Amino acid sequence: MTSQAPAGEPPSDPPPARNEPPSFDISRAHPARIYDYWLGGRDNYEADRVAAELAIQADPAIVPGVRANRAFLRRAVQYLAGEAGVRQFLDIGTGLPTADNTHEVAQAIAPESRIVYVDNDPIVLAHARALLDSTPQGATAYIQADVRDPAAIRREAARTLDFSQPVAVMLLMIMQYIPDADGPREVISGVAGAVPAGSYLALSTVTRDIVADRITEGAARLNKRMGAASISLRTREEIAGFFDGLDLVEPGLVHLPEWRAMSAPGNWMPAYAGVARKP
Repeated sequence: MTSQAPAGEPPSDPPPARNEPPSFDISRAHPARIYDYWLGGRDNYEADRVAAELAIQADPAIVPGVRANRAFLRRAVQYLAGEAGVRQFLDIGTGLPTADNTHEVAQAIAPESRIVYVDNDPIVLAHARALLDSTPQGATAYIQADVRDPAAIRREAARTLDFSQPVAVMLLMIMQYIPDADGPREVISGVAGAVPAGSYLALSTVTRDIVADRITEGAARLNKRMGAASISLRTREEIAGFFDGLDLVEPGLVHLPEWRAMSAPGNWMPAYAGVARKP
């Protein structure tokens, strides 16, 4: 698991030394490493920290917001493994390991749960062993793949998951990195099309509907630093389209901190979240 650094203050030392130089471009910020920095982790590089701090300057609510997304993950998995009885999870765009990973939450409720994580960042693969512990009754696995290649994801995930049985597909804070030109609805249907009736989609993504000035400026600053992994901001109506053909469970598509929260949300993160069942 990642160690903690003060929120909003870049660590003075680099990420932990590795046996070999990184085989990927660390001069460009990457969403998984930026997210790690915002959560207080240390598995990030200077480009990631600079981009993260520039976004924080534009929108100071980012840090509590990403923590709210982790809280949504926990509540969604608790619902899926508990009330919905799902025992298989496909977590796409998982990012670096932190507290309350999908397998930890699911297997605490149902030890036989099977989880496959997917991410396209090699540094996440380097830390995959932190994700790969599992209860003896269940299983966890990691796939290095891009969400835009659903065929590869399905093929590799089938080594761990039984696609004849319900699967919960988790797409948390990943769809904003899929531009309209790449067909985000087709990306989702490519994954959702492989899972049977009774499966679920859990999704969260940023919006331009809430604190539009701050989120637009923050996204612009990140996009200058991330290259191809740029952010596309969408309206609630556009995000609702991601759930076409699925049945949203209560309370529907809502402001992210409000989804099945036990108390009133503490911040107004510019994001929506929802969980839906495939009929």
